[in-house]
Amino acid sequence: MADNPLIEIYRDDWLLAVHKPAGLLVHRSPIDRHETEFALQYARQLNGGAHVYPCHRLDRPTSGVLLFARNPETASLFGRALMAGQVAKAYLAVVRGWAPEQGLIDHALREHASDRRLKDEEQPLREARTCYRRLAISEIAVEVEGYPQSRYGLMALHPETGRKHQLRRHMQHISHPIIGDTNYGRTKHNRYFAERFGCSRLMLAATELAFAHPVTGQALRLQCLPEPSFMQVLSIFDDLPPLLGGGLSRESVHAHRWD
Repeated sequence: MADNPLIEIYRDDWLLAVHKPAGLLVHRSPIDRHETEFALQYARQLNGGAHVYPCHRLDRPTSGVLLFARNPETASLFGRALMAGQVAKAYLAVVRGWAPEQGLIDHALREHASDRRLKDEEQPLREARTCYRRLAISEIAVEVEGYPQSRYGLMALHPETGRKHQLRRHMQHISHPIIGDTNYGRTKHNRYFAERFGCSRLMLAATELAFAHPVTGQALRLQCLPEPSFMQVLSIFDDLPPLLGGGLSRESVHAHRWD
């Protein structure tokens, strides 16, 4: 096995939190049968070879905070808190264009059917909400889609629900897709960033998990800055605010609401 790509963030008797790099699957997937390396096995390596249990999902192209339980009972307790909306998540994303300064995207999403022969109307719509805040903007004198200037924004994203690809689909819904998103993004902008920075990654990073410890009840806030491949792209922004902390209250974002 290669050197362990995970960076340990937090550990106690019940939990293990790590930073997962972009491009690494959390566990085996029928979609990527050829892959042989997973965050799960690397976390097990950090755990002295003992089993670990993923507490939540993180897409393969997304980097950032990933939490494992060190026993199934703790994983079950955390799962209940997650389902009850008692776990706060924060992400950073670089998007096309200048989104409003803050707002709430309240836009239901269909689950991706495992059987692609199913029609959209056969997939249930599930509520999905994302709070966002714009942290920085940039205008670059480069023509990408026919305009002499190209605009980009750095966003703090806070999902209130946990639908598949929710952040990526919600940012596409408000016409500010995430850079590097090959499913929901804009090809020309993705290509520009890949050529400029020599890296074609999804510009989405999980930077924080906040919750009450499932066993002790202690308030935990697990944070990490994005990895270098993400940070180098932030050089397009002149004035960067602190990248960690500063959650959003739901009441503060209704001034600009997307349905």
